[in-house]
Amino acid sequence: MDTFQYLTEIFSLVAEEPPGSRVVKEVLTSRPWLKKAFWSLFILLILVPVSLKILPQLVQHFVYAHRIRVPFFVDLSRPADLSLNHTINMYLTSEEGISLGVWHTVPASQWEEAQGKDLAWYQKALDSGSPVFIYLHGNTGTRAAPHRVGVAKVLSALGYHVLVPDYRGFGDSTGEPTEAGFTTDVLFLYKWVKARSGNSLVIIWGHSLGTGVSTNTAVKLIEQGEVFDGVILEGAFNSARQKLNIHPFIWYYWTYPGIGYVFREPWAENKVVFPTEANLKKMKSPILFLHSEDDYIAPLHFVQQMRDVAVKAQNAERVKDPRLPSIIKEFVMSL
Repeated sequence: MDTFQYLTEIFSLVAEEPPGSRVVKEVLTSRPWLKKAFWSLFILLILVPVSLKILPQLVQHFVYAHRIRVPFFVDLSRPADLSLNHTINMYLTSEEGISLGVWHTVPASQWEEAQGKDLAWYQKALDSGSPVFIYLHGNTGTRAAPHRVGVAKVLSALGYHVLVPDYRGFGDSTGEPTEAGFTTDVLFLYKWVKARSGNSLVIIWGHSLGTGVSTNTAVKLIEQGEVFDGVILEGAFNSARQKLNIHPFIWYYWTYPGIGYVFREPWAENKVVFPTEANLKKMKSPILFLHSEDDYIAPLHFVQQMRDVAVKAQNAERVKDPRLPSIIKEFVMSL
């Protein structure tokens, strides 16, 4: 009897017995090599197909952490619960099947006037001449995160409109997160704002993940013949120079020769790129870099390299890296 026939009979016998039965134990313990063969086949026939099915979602989660919706138990339809008393919640359809949750905060000077007003009033208020910020947050959490609420309050106090969306898959927005999908969402929101804001400045502020989304959208917009009035990149990361080790199974599948190639295909269509450095070479908007000197996730020297790329593509007057308390207002006034 050759090895293949022997294995076939053994596995037929095992298949007829309960997993913990005496027959199964005896078969697997009497021949150690057979035990290894059994588990290898189990991995190839069971774990690999299952992994191929769930891996794209796992990669999405590990990159975007969009299912971590902190703070907990917040009703995103009620921004007033977070002391955003001059803010309205709305839902915009960026494409078929995708509903985006968005907050619109008007300038603090309109606080009293905004009380009890509906969506139509808020939309009309965009044409007041005040600059409009679209704030694109980082991964994890929702638009209700304390630091994001804080940004909206600061910008409102400075006299600006602020729109804060949750990307698809984040917060109460529908769909699953993809890099291309984020660009679609932000392009839609930008054009929605431009259609209602008259000649007001529209500025994109991206934080962390949002910096990649911002530059992707800026390049896409240039292809359509438009340019953002200004772009702020806070905590920008440079995927061209930084290694993003996000694969959850890297410790496992590389122990099997060739298995790594099997796992590439399921997430190839949703590969995380965010080519910020390449995008900066194409961008035409004035850019403000904001970065912490002790940021260990995106070290400062990577950002300085990106700034140099942006300066070379434009000039030092249009690419700024200031260290002054009033940097936001000064940047807006320079546009």
